[in-house]
Amino acid sequence: MLQEVSSHGLSILPVWTWIAFYVLVFIMLFIDLRIFGKDGQHEVGAKDALKMTAVWIGVSLVFCLGIYWFYPVESHEKAMEFLAGYLIEKSLSMDNLFVFLMLFTFFGIERKYQHEVLFWGIFGALVLRSVFIFAGAAMVERFEWVLGLFGVFLLYTGAKMFSHKDDQAQDPSKNIIVKWFKRLFPVTDQMHGDKFFVRSTEVQGVQEVQGVQKHKGRWLATPLFVTLFVIETTDVAFAVDSIPAVFSVSRDPFIVLTSNIFAILGLRALYFALAAVAQYFTYLKYGLGIILIFVGIKMLLAMNEYINEVGALMGLQLNVPHVEVPTSLSLLIIFGVLLATMGLSYLVSKNSRKQEAK
Repeated sequence: MLQEVSSHGLSILPVWTWIAFYVLVFIMLFIDLRIFGKDGQHEVGAKDALKMTAVWIGVSLVFCLGIYWFYPVESHEKAMEFLAGYLIEKSLSMDNLFVFLMLFTFFGIERKYQHEVLFWGIFGALVLRSVFIFAGAAMVERFEWVLGLFGVFLLYTGAKMFSHKDDQAQDPSKNIIVKWFKRLFPVTDQMHGDKFFVRSTEVQGVQEVQGVQKHKGRWLATPLFVTLFVIETTDVAFAVDSIPAVFSVSRDPFIVLTSNIFAILGLRALYFALAAVAQYFTYLKYGLGIILIFVGIKMLLAMNEYINEVGALMGLQLNVPHVEVPTSLSLLIIFGVLLATMGLSYLVSKNSRKQEAK
């Protein structure tokens, strides 16, 4: 029988529950690979991608129903927390897609090979985020005041969304991680199909690769692997924003983990659907900024005791009230912001097309 939650709010589920979840995830990844996988290495069309995106969302909702029916304690509240966490992570993950698009364009990755990079990128993200979430849950359980730091960080990140300009995109070749990797491992500028690594003997114009002449037959990383490497490191930066945000709606590691993973599982299909619905994301960053600021404030209001204590140490009498925002209200606000952002983007895009047609 499932055990009840601890006094700190962390659910203590038996090991088989976690194992069953990860088995389910790997089965879904395998199915996704078979659909978008190597067989034929075809370019994924927007129509197929939209269908697969709908399937992923449907699977996530079915899992949410499973929480509602079978979770041992507060099943209705846990299902709401899952939905709120899923919606937060899904909306924040959409910002990743534009970074992926920029990276594929810069490194010259053909569309038919992009699914390979995205598959392994998402697989790596699942592993890294699992580590982050378990570590974060343990930290919050031991040092609850850390949530206050999360809240301040989310306020800063949300405000930064409003000051960031689209033309501030960085050149990936100047990225410190890329420079470090090229110093550590030889890289070829030539694509070799869907291969991440090739022998130097397979590379035409070996002079293009530094130091290869001294090491004939040495393994070289292709642009495909460099792209994957940058995507993985970029996801770490995104996880720093999204994981604390999900902790604002739930401290249950199972809810935080499952909502986070289900949200990113469908990213690969959603990426290929991006071209078909790009007009709905014009003002996405502003919506994300509002969401991050909201969850940051929500988190800080729940940590009023620590804030008042810090104020007292500084000689200030803050008297910040304790406010618990219901999960249902959080879900409504987050969903409303996303709908408003997408609606505004659509209207502006529609008016722009009308002006161009005149």
